[in-house]
Amino acid sequence: MGKMIRGIDMGKEEAGGNQEFRIQNSISFLVYCEQAFSCTAMATIYLDLWAQVSTLHSPTTISPVLFCPPSSSRSKTVDLRNGSTVTEFILVGFEQSSPSTRALIFALFLALYSLAMAMNGLIIFITWTDPRLNSPMYFFLGHLSFLDVCFITTTMPQMLIHLVVKNHIVSFVSCSTQMYLVFCMGVAECILLAFMAYDRYVAICHPLSYAQIMSGQVCVKLVSTAWFFGLINGIFLEYMSFRNPFCRDNHIENFFCEAPIVITLSCGDPQFSLRVIFADAIVVLLSPMVLIVISYAHILASILGRTSSSGRGKTFSTCASHLTVVIFLYTLAIFSYMNPHSTHGPEKDKPFSLLYTIITPMCNPIIYSFRNKEMKGAMVRALGRTSLAKTESV
Repeated sequence: MGKMIRGIDMGKEEAGGNQEFRIQNSISFLVYCEQAFSCTAMATIYLDLWAQVSTLHSPTTISPVLFCPPSSSRSKTVDLRNGSTVTEFILVGFEQSSPSTRALIFALFLALYSLAMAMNGLIIFITWTDPRLNSPMYFFLGHLSFLDVCFITTTMPQMLIHLVVKNHIVSFVSCSTQMYLVFCMGVAECILLAFMAYDRYVAICHPLSYAQIMSGQVCVKLVSTAWFFGLINGIFLEYMSFRNPFCRDNHIENFFCEAPIVITLSCGDPQFSLRVIFADAIVVLLSPMVLIVISYAHILASILGRTSSSGRGKTFSTCASHLTVVIFLYTLAIFSYMNPHSTHGPEKDKPFSLLYTIITPMCNPIIYSFRNKEMKGAMVRALGRTSLAKTESV
């Protein structure tokens, strides 16, 4: 920059006070150096040059708009005079759909959301009120349903609103809050599923010590641990997602603010943040998975060692629900957050986003209620009490 200024000053001295010659000399020098300086420096000099041109009586016209040369780190033209940055995002997941398609998707999503809320709400109610379900397994199941309610509520209401309105803009704060809640609930659910596998291991492999090992205080501590790691890990992932400013395109090719897509819109190098989130996903997903695999390996060994076929069938039915939920959730999470960034794309990310934000919270209560006789009995009793209460009130 100092060399450029000295070059312009030398042009001034050689021109002998001729203002038009100074401007012509400056323009020639700027054309020569335009590729060697940042857009900020070039903008300052162009605007100063415009001020000099405006003082002339000649009809010389120079546009004050600065066009930054394209580079790998700049995806669009940026007006550096006002220093604008992204303050809102636009979700374009449904922009390609016709009105009739949006109406159909709205009806489907509303039905799925209502079903998930009703089923999870019923499980929360019966696990906290039915005395026959006063065991650690149903204590964990109630908290799992509560996490599913929180998880689906962070994304589904916004999706439903954007299906019926034309304004798909979300503020920067709303987007960051949504991402934090998705991180928090997702991590807490993964850890809680690992603790549920450990509970099944203790119940099957150490039945005589089950009540002592899985006491009420231990269960509360385990659930608190899942929530704590979810909250802390969510803060860390939120920082990694928004550590760089946003001044590029603000269009998000998805139905909600998802981390891999939002990070690619930042001004700095997104690769570091994506690698950190990839490493965090490995730790968060694989660590609980190791505990789950070890627990079910011991459970399988214990089942195969039993001689009674009826005992084997009962044990398998008890664990099948939890194992189904684990496989379903972890498969979707691995495909969403542990794939290389080069394999991501709008057409690939959208189906997985829909599956783990809508289908998983809806399937969890269905899987547990259909494969567990005690849960089905408790639901029948709860619905029967509700019907009886309505009849008596009439």
